[in-house]
Amino acid sequence: MAGDGDYLFSGFKVLDVGTWIAGPVATTILGDFGASVIKVETPGAGDPYRALANGPLSPEAPMNYMWLADGRNKRSIALNLKTQEARDILLQLVRDCDVYVTNQPFATRRAFGLTYEDLAPLNERMIYASLTAYGEEGPDAELEGFDGVAWWARTGLMDLVRSQDATPGMSVPGMGDHPTAVAVYAMIVTALMNRERTGKGTRVHTSLLANGVWANLCYAQAAMVEAEFPDRTVVRPLVSPNRVLFETSDDRLLQLYMVRTHAELDALLIAAGREDLLADPRFGDHAARPQHAPELVEELKATLRQRTAAEWMRIFRENGVPVTPVAQTQDLLHDPQVHANRMAVPPSDPSVVAPLIVNHPLNIDGLARVGPTRAPEVGEHTTEVLTELGFSTDQVAGLRARGAL
Repeated sequence: MAGDGDYLFSGFKVLDVGTWIAGPVATTILGDFGASVIKVETPGAGDPYRALANGPLSPEAPMNYMWLADGRNKRSIALNLKTQEARDILLQLVRDCDVYVTNQPFATRRAFGLTYEDLAPLNERMIYASLTAYGEEGPDAELEGFDGVAWWARTGLMDLVRSQDATPGMSVPGMGDHPTAVAVYAMIVTALMNRERTGKGTRVHTSLLANGVWANLCYAQAAMVEAEFPDRTVVRPLVSPNRVLFETSDDRLLQLYMVRTHAELDALLIAAGREDLLADPRFGDHAARPQHAPELVEELKATLRQRTAAEWMRIFRENGVPVTPVAQTQDLLHDPQVHANRMAVPPSDPSVVAPLIVNHPLNIDGLARVGPTRAPEVGEHTTEVLTELGFSTDQVAGLRARGAL
């Protein structure tokens, strides 16, 4: 279990008082590095994220694959925070914690007495990490929002990531949440370093909106200087095949994004057996080539449809041509680069039913990780945690009878 053994955050006590992904997964990373993480959940269904893998649009599997990855390396305690007794238990945990992570709506925090101002006097060394959809201040600070709206739609990313005249696509689950979780982890670790120097805890905060703007920085900064954005309703001439996707005989797609020079495009044509195109002055003359990009693209489309993606990738790799396949998510299981770099690893807990668990992306040489353990059931460790706090068996039973647990 996380918190035991010789890890960077062994002995650190972390409270995960949030739901869904971006806030709670920051504590997953802390748990991966040895912190003792207690997840506070509502009795009954618990974190609603537990149900997402069973949603109508999610891939089907005989296990709760999302939860077993993101909920790993934690203990779960079920507290009905609508009761004073449950809130008192949480405050007892706060007095001894190192990190408190929350994405509860501000109204909920105020109603339950769980704002930073409420909790900071109880523990001057606590790092209080606050995640919101739109930021701590401003007209939308009180609004709730998932990454599909605050990170994806509100920041311009959704509008930008589409072909001309196409309707923007929806985000996939957790697309903005998981990188935001890394940002939450980063600010927590920065605050812990500051605590080492000052002895004092503090509040740290970020939002899905801020992280989406950061993800869109190259164009967001253009907006900040009032740059003139191109009119996408105007059809512009194609100047390079590396802005096009090419279908293969097995209905897969190849991307030429890294084929950036004339020499690389020449090498691609030779590898594809289209030396004849280099003898054509429209395509062999580098100065003339941009004017005839549409015709060249059609020639390439016809050629690349003749073989499978795997066949083409073997040919291009053998000839050093930087073509990239457009992967489908299912391909990740068999991607040798994913395995070589431990982007997915076997669980360390034999009770975990999945053969591989996706790893977080932070790698520090010489720093041990706990390895994925089983994600807890709702309230699985309630009695255990309360016993550690000094509650007797009868007291725990009384709390349950009164609806606090």
